[in-house]
Amino acid sequence: MAILNKQEAEALLKKVLSFSKADECEVNLSGSDNGNIRYARNAVSTSGGISQNQLVVSSAYGKKLGTATINEFDDASLEKVIRRAEELAQLAPENPEFMPFLGPQEYSSASKTFEPATAAIDPAYRSNAVGQSLQISKDSDLIAAGFLENSAGFSAMMNSKGLFAYNTSTNVNFNVTLRTKDGKGSGYASKGYTDVSKLDVSSSTKVAAEKAKNSVNTKAIEPGKYTVILEPTAAIVLLEGIFFNMDARSADEGRSFLSKGDGKTKLGDKLVDERVTIYSDPQNADLPTSAWNGDGRPQEKITWIDKGVFKNFYYSRYWADKKKAKAVPSPDAFIMLGGDGTTEDLIKSTEKGILVTRLWYIREVDPQTLLYTGLTRDGTFYIENGQIKFPIKNFRFNESPIIMLNNLEAMGKPERTVSGESGIHAMIPPMKIRDFTFTSLSDAV
Repeated sequence: MAILNKQEAEALLKKVLSFSKADECEVNLSGSDNGNIRYARNAVSTSGGISQNQLVVSSAYGKKLGTATINEFDDASLEKVIRRAEELAQLAPENPEFMPFLGPQEYSSASKTFEPATAAIDPAYRSNAVGQSLQISKDSDLIAAGFLENSAGFSAMMNSKGLFAYNTSTNVNFNVTLRTKDGKGSGYASKGYTDVSKLDVSSSTKVAAEKAKNSVNTKAIEPGKYTVILEPTAAIVLLEGIFFNMDARSADEGRSFLSKGDGKTKLGDKLVDERVTIYSDPQNADLPTSAWNGDGRPQEKITWIDKGVFKNFYYSRYWADKKKAKAVPSPDAFIMLGGDGTTEDLIKSTEKGILVTRLWYIREVDPQTLLYTGLTRDGTFYIENGQIKFPIKNFRFNESPIIMLNNLEAMGKPERTVSGESGIHAMIPPMKIRDFTFTSLSDAV
């Protein structure tokens, strides 16, 4: 019973609410069918599937809130979870930041978040796809490790004030690391889509294989400031640092890179290159997301950074009410405008620089400046006169995405990618950045 259609979900939620005796009650219902296959050392190691459902009840008496969860949906179990949430609410202290549940909302027409072909992925598809990847690895005399996972699911919510929301979604993610048998060369590729027809496992594996073969016999060059070309898989783990830190309350309270002090913020200030525009849009054909967020607020197309100017914060409902602002929810994905070229075009335009495939082990150094540290890995190459000349030993970096986007030289065409750190999906261009700071060499491959 993993996937319920809209009518089935609505009927179940109405039944749950009929048991409620609280001042307010809200019920969230979700379910999914997931499949996965993992491989390492050129052989499949695990595979499986998970079908799961969850119902979460939130009951409120005044500003006292209790929450209970269950995955059994017979009448006795539904009434039991309602009573448990009410019992916990009566025992809870008042929450001074409690917000009454929302009433009915208007949502934009359904975005294309569900693809039947992705929902139809079965063990045969996964094994065939991984078989292709493994064959490329073996033919290239490399060692592969990778993961392919797919999901199809639904989410719905209803409350005692008349709100009802429903959405279905599908997703497929693939990543692979290939290494030379001596462990001196490594390549990586990662892709994620709503529509499985856009996933080309063989092509991605070939890209990773080529990088693995070309990244042996690295040369060490001195740390310092270099022009870099960040592929989308590398750029996303820094850009998401901006994206996850655009909360209004953090800025107002002086805890954010967008704080000025004395309760003032940098909203409306130009902080990065004027070519930088970042927005979210649940209706985007290449990156569709749900039309509503977790507490039922509608998701809309929002421009967060417009030609270098920070235009919007996202707000909790409590903070928006306190500040008399629009309660803009945080989005589920983000899109950055770019150019028309490719990574290869950026390489050709570079006199001297470094191509970075991937950044990992990212840690925040200073939240006030968004300074991060981390390592390059899985294919780092020196560029000279528009050509990749040789692989180089990996670096540790110290860099802020704000400084990075002020040192922007050129961008390619945006492409969909998924973060290896947070799992968030985004549309990001490859970027050419000057004066990127590498602080030391790393023995990582």
